[in-house]
Amino acid sequence: MRLHSLDELDNTEGTVQLHDELNGGQLILHPTPNPHDPNDPLRWPRWKKHVCFASVCAFTFLTNYAIGGLSPAFYIISLEYKKTQTQTTALLLWPILVLGIFNFFWVPIANYFGKRPVFVFASLLLCVCYLWGALSKSFESLLWSNIIAAFAGSSTEALGAAIVNDLYFLHERGNYLGIYMNAIAGGNTVGPLICGFVVTSLSWRWHKWMAFIFTAVNFVVVLLFCPETRYDRSYLEGVASGNRSTESVPATPTSDEEAGNGAPVEKVASIRSKEMPNHPAFRGDQVPKKTWMQDLSLWSGVPKDTNLLELFVRPLPLIAYPAVVFAFLAYAVSLAWVVAINILNSFVLQAPPYNWKPSINGLINIPGIIGNLVGAWLGGWVVDRYSDWRSKKNGGVFQPETRLHLLWIPAILVPAGCLAFGYGVARTLNWTSLFFGYGMVAMGLTAVPVATMTYVSDCYLPVNADALLLVNGLKNIVAFGFLYGVVPWITKTGYSNAFGTQAGIYVIIMLFAIPLIFFGQRIRHATAKWKIIL
Repeated sequence: MRLHSLDELDNTEGTVQLHDELNGGQLILHPTPNPHDPNDPLRWPRWKKHVCFASVCAFTFLTNYAIGGLSPAFYIISLEYKKTQTQTTALLLWPILVLGIFNFFWVPIANYFGKRPVFVFASLLLCVCYLWGALSKSFESLLWSNIIAAFAGSSTEALGAAIVNDLYFLHERGNYLGIYMNAIAGGNTVGPLICGFVVTSLSWRWHKWMAFIFTAVNFVVVLLFCPETRYDRSYLEGVASGNRSTESVPATPTSDEEAGNGAPVEKVASIRSKEMPNHPAFRGDQVPKKTWMQDLSLWSGVPKDTNLLELFVRPLPLIAYPAVVFAFLAYAVSLAWVVAINILNSFVLQAPPYNWKPSINGLINIPGIIGNLVGAWLGGWVVDRYSDWRSKKNGGVFQPETRLHLLWIPAILVPAGCLAFGYGVARTLNWTSLFFGYGMVAMGLTAVPVATMTYVSDCYLPVNADALLLVNGLKNIVAFGFLYGVVPWITKTGYSNAFGTQAGIYVIIMLFAIPLIFFGQRIRHATAKWKIIL
């Protein structure tokens, strides 16, 4: 078993020429699409990319919609099944742990057998679990339906982010990852908002029935319209990356329209054939386009140069990369603080002195939704545009660290939101304090993961699926550990002390971005030499 360094797979170390200054600042596409293969996902028609991406977003949204969205009914469920507050919160706590742990199962399976068979099976299993939850007759049955549903939904935690890298180019990555993160976070905000009205008008079981119907529809879309997105471009990228790192030879100047709508990319071929006349991607015949029935196949082969055991072990050494450590810690606290409010707010607002109905309680998710949208826009679209602007200022050269420059915004707003919510509950302030606090905390749940996970993808693109696996898997485990003890902690110390401490922890973790911003290029250069990749 031979270990490799990142430099052997991609010698750009994440720094690439994003604009060709010799041709009027024309945009350069990264990764390079294969001009002879219309089946390259980067060359799919835009509608095909978007349908596939939307179905993955719907899958991850529905995972959180039915599990996390049940939180407004926790108070009612605790009365119905005669469970304590701590026992009832297990409906969310254990699924969070499962969502993290089983990333370590699904990602290697998908890397070996393909992403399509994983999503087809997992979306079907998710549908069955929601049917089970709607028909459950005991608290234990409901709990296990949530846990198995989380097992199915965990397949999309890291793989969904990896699919963004399969379908879209570097300059689009942040924007689409922002949309994906909104789907994850939206399940935990739109779900409770809808559930509150459903519980008041019908029952909490109807929340599960709605999730079952939506998931069944999405399963059909996944089955019929989501081909395999895994594509081996290692040799093509290996040669192309050498050109990208050479100032005298510009990389392929092309556009989305040429490489992203299924049209032939003769421009790519003509430029590259002059630079690499012996490259097999440019001397062979045009690869036939797959038919719709061929796209529906669940079998796309297995890697010949590795085995399944190696794929299970391969992600673990990547925790040595500083960017991965920072990304998972920042994501963990962003998630934990939001879910803590999700768990606690029904016990606060539906009990004296507020005495709100579940439908009114669900309205607290409106600022949560707004916070998610603003955060995803900030961490995705805004950061993409900012990074593009900085690359133009830098002679067309893109530096991944520009993804982190705007993290000072959530580093201020999220702790302020923690203080507003914690002190608002402790002093029984007007509900607006709780709402504004939740909105500010929810903004961090999308802004921070989008920026940091895109940064990880930029730095470690050849192993991005494994790196994102660690980020998503470990953040859920850390979040579970925090949430498992949050109710006893608050019971012992009170809301103001607990949420004040959370605000301080968040600031400390955000400060870890400073050495990456100022010394990130040196760190990437050093870590690219480490032989830790299987």
